[in-house]
Amino acid sequence: MLDLRPIGYVIGLLVAVLGAAMLLPMLVDVAEGRGHWPVFIQSSLITILAGGLIALACANGVKEGLTIQQTFLLTTGVWVALPLFGALPFMFGATEARFVDAFFEAMSGLTTTGSTVLSGLQDLPKGLLLWRGILQWLGGIGIIVVAMVFLPELRVGGMQIFKSESFDTMGKILPRAGQIASQISSIYLGLTMACALSYLALGMNAFDATVHALTTISTGGFANYDESFGMFSGNMEYAAAFFMVVAALPFVRYVQMINGQTLPIWRDSQVRVFIATLLVLVVIMTIVLSQVAPDQWGKSFREALFNVTSIMTGTGYASADYMTWGSLLVSMFFFIGLIGGCAGSTTCSIKIFRYQLLFASIKMQLRKIRSPNGVFVVRYEKRAVGDDVLSSVISFFMFFIVTLGLLAVALSLTGLDLITSLSGAATALSNVGPGLGPEIGPAGNFAGLNDTAKWLLTGAMLLGRLELLAVYAILTVKFWRD
Repeated sequence: MLDLRPIGYVIGLLVAVLGAAMLLPMLVDVAEGRGHWPVFIQSSLITILAGGLIALACANGVKEGLTIQQTFLLTTGVWVALPLFGALPFMFGATEARFVDAFFEAMSGLTTTGSTVLSGLQDLPKGLLLWRGILQWLGGIGIIVVAMVFLPELRVGGMQIFKSESFDTMGKILPRAGQIASQISSIYLGLTMACALSYLALGMNAFDATVHALTTISTGGFANYDESFGMFSGNMEYAAAFFMVVAALPFVRYVQMINGQTLPIWRDSQVRVFIATLLVLVVIMTIVLSQVAPDQWGKSFREALFNVTSIMTGTGYASADYMTWGSLLVSMFFFIGLIGGCAGSTTCSIKIFRYQLLFASIKMQLRKIRSPNGVFVVRYEKRAVGDDVLSSVISFFMFFIVTLGLLAVALSLTGLDLITSLSGAATALSNVGPGLGPEIGPAGNFAGLNDTAKWLLTGAMLLGRLELLAVYAILTVKFWRD
């Protein structure tokens, strides 16, 4: 019989930590003096008490390691439990959000999606705005751990390529997993502080710099204003684009750098392809934009760089309403959101390495057609790729496309138009943030959607953040029989 106690113990501890984190926005509300701080005291006590009791009840079942079944359940259970408690400040606080809206906002935060149902953000208590940033920051570092430790172990979507000995991205010089996690946490914190100081130096106030740094490094995209990043311009857009790119690169490469190896990050084919793809898209978009305003090349380049980087990395900031840029560029944004960054980063969506393996597999099949008797092997980073990895990648693509289609149909059945349904499904499944159209586009939000659509999108955020297959696996009968 499946023992759920180790799972409950870990989830209970993480819930308690989430409750403790609520004390930070409480202090901000106290300093602001608007009387909203009791909301976080109440939410914190409920969360810490519930998490502590769950952990205590399950403490007698703690073991050295987890089975595959338990690991699958843990990865999914954490991303369900934390948004449940993370929603409390939205329900008790100034927004007085209904449960569906509060859970949507918390799930969007922890999965670093960045879609929001809240409006009038600039008028909300600072503690609540900080809480949104904290949710995304915690979700960002959480997904790095999941991507590096759990998903490769579960052989999900080709992630095992980063676990097998022949594809060990960590290198022989790196310390044990626990020390690696500690170093990644330090790097993550250091990048956040560097981003905040950059924003501060460029003119943001201390509070905005802090919250936007939290949501930039996590590639989450929650902003303090309804206009998103449109409140800021010029050099701040360049700084944000730089740190979004930094957060989109494999964090394990940063660990290698602080351990004395600086070459691997430049030799990583993921990194090279990601940056090359980004630059090509920015150039194309800049050229098209400059045709509309030929005397504003600088502005065209800046807006193209910022918004393409934001959507491709899944951050979801918007510095302009790109729905007004014409159908060609709007269509480009839809597909840009399906690219993603590098594996082992805070980014989301399909990710670069899967496209690399897919194209390599297609190339191999074409060569087989031309030379039926030839022996061809797919290679990644100059090493042979096993059939299990290719099968996992192809399965991921198929599941992604099928899920995207079914979700779009389901959303349309709730009464949404085609553009809102399709882009909403894509942005939730890819954890990007804004969709397309006047309602959920960069100038709108998700508040006006019906409750059924919100629940569907909330579930899609979870699926996308955990690479689909990790969630689908626990829905099979065989999973519970093994």
